[in-house]
Amino acid sequence: MIAIHGLSKSFGKKVVLDGLDLTVPKGKNTVVIGGSGTGKSVLIKCAVGLLRPDAGEILIDGQDIIRMDERELVRVRRRFGMLFQGAALFDSMDVGENVAFVLRRLKMYPERQIREVVEEKLSMVGLRDIQRLMPAELSGGMKKRVGLARAIASEPDILLYDEPTTGLDPIMADVINDLIVSLRETIGVTSITITHDMASAYKIADHIAMLYKGKIIEVGTPEEIRTTSNPVVAQFVQGRAHGPITEESEEFVRFVSR
Repeated sequence: MIAIHGLSKSFGKKVVLDGLDLTVPKGKNTVVIGGSGTGKSVLIKCAVGLLRPDAGEILIDGQDIIRMDERELVRVRRRFGMLFQGAALFDSMDVGENVAFVLRRLKMYPERQIREVVEEKLSMVGLRDIQRLMPAELSGGMKKRVGLARAIASEPDILLYDEPTTGLDPIMADVINDLIVSLRETIGVTSITITHDMASAYKIADHIAMLYKGKIIEVGTPEEIRTTSNPVVAQFVQGRAHGPITEESEEFVRFVSR
């Protein structure tokens, strides 16, 4: 469904994506892992057309969104849903209004049907009878689930998850993981998840891709990534303090300290 070829993006002299290639199969969850600041968020912002890359192709069902004008991009974005890292709920709106936001903005249904859709999507994420609560009254896990209900309200073909378990305790993180797996199985959505939480990655992924120095350096099943012979990938997924990633950082620190 999504094919990314030669994607490059720089901010000033800082090269973030450097000829990146990635294929996201239809109906599967591709998880992109990598350290903080490696460009994972930049990648999905380019994928949904929020950032314009400097070069490359992003093909959605064969159509290159990079060459689309704003009107065409708006049409393509309607196929996407996104769970933001901090849920990004509107503080001034109650839960029901948050979930209904896209439906009302796009005028997808009459008001009565919108209320029914909101109730249905909240039920899908394990929340009932909370439409009138305000975001400030919710726990972190509830906010994530409301954000997920909003992401699926318009029944998108593609879901983007930005660090879906960040800031959650292990039990609630696993609840979110179960929801992501359930959505893939029940509605067949294609998804890209970015995370550095390897427990989450192993559970929800069909394929895992490692982003390092602006490129995808390895793609494999969870088991293939777990048992990789690539020393960079192995250090990251095993969470080891010593290895090629930190050795390069230490060498850079020594260089600039001279």
